[in-house]
Amino acid sequence: MDSADQSPPIAPRENYIREAHGESTQDPWFWLRNREDPRVLEYLRAENDWTDFSTSHLNDLCGSLFSEIKSRVNEEDQSVPVPKDHWEYLVRTGTGLQYPLHIRRLRDQPESEKVLLDENELAKDEGYFAIGDLSVSPDHRRLAYTVDTEGNEEYKLTVLDIESGQEIDAGIDGLSYGLVWANDSTNLFLVKTDDAHRPNRVLRHAVGTASSKDVVVFQEDDEKFWVGISGTRSESFVVIGSESKMSSEYWLIDANLPETEPRLVEPRREGHEYRISHQGDRFLILTNEQAVDFRLMEAPTQALSAENWTEVIPHREGVRLEDVDVFETFIVVSERRDGVPALRVIDYLSDVEFEIDFPEPVYEAGSNANAEFRTRKYRYSYTSMVTPPSIYEIDIDTRVQSLLKQQQVLGGVDLSLYESERSWASSPDGTQIPISLVWRKDVIQWPAPTVLYGYGAYELGIPASFSSARLSLLDRGVIFAIAHVRGGGELGRKWYEDGRLEKKQNTFSDFGACRDHLVASGWSDSKRIVARGGSAGGLLMGVIVNQRPEAFAGVIAEVPFVDNVNTMLDPTIPLTITEYEEWGNPQELESFQVMSEYGPYENVVDADHPAILVTAGLNDPRVQYWEPAKWVAKLRSVASNGRPLLLRTEIESGHGGPSGRYDAWEEEAFVLAVILDFLTCADSSYSAGESSYNQEH
Repeated sequence: MDSADQSPPIAPRENYIREAHGESTQDPWFWLRNREDPRVLEYLRAENDWTDFSTSHLNDLCGSLFSEIKSRVNEEDQSVPVPKDHWEYLVRTGTGLQYPLHIRRLRDQPESEKVLLDENELAKDEGYFAIGDLSVSPDHRRLAYTVDTEGNEEYKLTVLDIESGQEIDAGIDGLSYGLVWANDSTNLFLVKTDDAHRPNRVLRHAVGTASSKDVVVFQEDDEKFWVGISGTRSESFVVIGSESKMSSEYWLIDANLPETEPRLVEPRREGHEYRISHQGDRFLILTNEQAVDFRLMEAPTQALSAENWTEVIPHREGVRLEDVDVFETFIVVSERRDGVPALRVIDYLSDVEFEIDFPEPVYEAGSNANAEFRTRKYRYSYTSMVTPPSIYEIDIDTRVQSLLKQQQVLGGVDLSLYESERSWASSPDGTQIPISLVWRKDVIQWPAPTVLYGYGAYELGIPASFSSARLSLLDRGVIFAIAHVRGGGELGRKWYEDGRLEKKQNTFSDFGACRDHLVASGWSDSKRIVARGGSAGGLLMGVIVNQRPEAFAGVIAEVPFVDNVNTMLDPTIPLTITEYEEWGNPQELESFQVMSEYGPYENVVDADHPAILVTAGLNDPRVQYWEPAKWVAKLRSVASNGRPLLLRTEIESGHGGPSGRYDAWEEEAFVLAVILDFLTCADSSYSAGESSYNQEH
């Protein structure tokens, strides 16, 4: 499309009526679900052409933004080596290389390094490439890894002999995440998926034997549950977990006796969630039994059922126990208080307890790569909205913290020019909603053009973390804000519960309240606010387009879950049944009514919509491509204000977009260019001499 008289593609309507609970609803774009229909790909490509045509005026800006993003990155970089036995393992990137190299060397002997796997070689003939799992055998002689070349998160196994580099096993496909070696370095435990893309069974595979000899060691027949595997850091057990959104159950296999039957820890009960970690003659158990924000229990290794659990850390309402890292002589408990993480060390060798100190009031921190069980050191990651990702190591005996690595930010960036703050908005029901903000203080002019980001689902908190790509917005006088809305996990389990199922509207009201607070407090220019969110956060974007169309200049909805009612009505669609406890089961009238009240596709109306950019992935197994496609088609059928309505579908990828890092930077540069265009900042430049940073907030 290169002609000024081009018009956007119009998806044909076809008669289709959805029947549910006595209601008949027209769905004229239902046909877009049929990926075998050649018109589908034709339509998606036409939308891509229209997006390219409509944003062609941004091509130079896209190029500049890509150059800026690239210029801040040390392209010749490597990770902090992770020690394990006599070896240490690391990942390295190189200039011009889309993917990393995986490297091993003897401890403190850089000259002994060997490339275990070059992802670039594996990916050279693929349009999409992603490693799912990569695991070295306990004897350090074999490397097992899984690969997805479609973007559909279905993986295929390969095993290499490390010394020779030769492939010694390959071909098992249809795998999900999870790859655990038994201690014999021969038996591998794998997770297979069913036809609905649900991880539902664990296989034991002896490397070098035919897959027909694989043994199903565990199978989950309840379609609300999915299966995962891990190994304890002690290397004593293979752990099989079966979880729904609200319940869990764990089984153990002795890692030294891989052919033994799994042993049940505690049978599942509706609403009971727990997780387990092994230490010596006991297991530590995180549980929500009589503890909405979880408490920590222990039980003898040989008597793990709940009647043998005794309390280690009691429940404290509002303090969410999120995880426990277990080592031979100490543990590190991850907590979250008032939306901020804390790392608490309990040292059994010295019988002391202390918290790791952090320098900023609002930040994100958590466990890093800690491969060894017998150690007196602990690695953790730290970042804030003005501090690049950093890896520290603390000596448990001396409490001395050492910075091992901080992400370099090149290109002459002065990080002292950026400032961050937390503010609080009042939602309509009086609940206080935290907002994390960051800006460049020598170029900002208040009230400022603003990007407001939101998610609000699955008890996943959006971290107040650093982004070097984001600097391109801040350098142009844009303020970036994260609305930590209910449905996420920032303020404990109740924060999550108050933003799901029948309380889902709170998520959307919170986001609108954050927008209004930023305007009322003088942070944001009411006419220049762009909302951004993806996946479940894309559902949030879809709702605000319907409920608050006047409030935003633009909306960026990435792989958005916007056809929620129709998707959840169809149990044959991947992942649908496992999602009932998050969104509701619309086969039930009450849930159907609740979901229909806010569903983005259900509630499209003729309104003064903001400018909208929507993205999709043709092979996305989490949010099917037709959801954003149908939503755009329906919006376009009622749009009349002439503002951009753009759909961009990645034809060769899935939920996460392009897989190579340069491709991902180009994609982000495009999105940032569109954001700046929606904010009318596309032609802006910045100068420290133009600062009006005099207003107090």
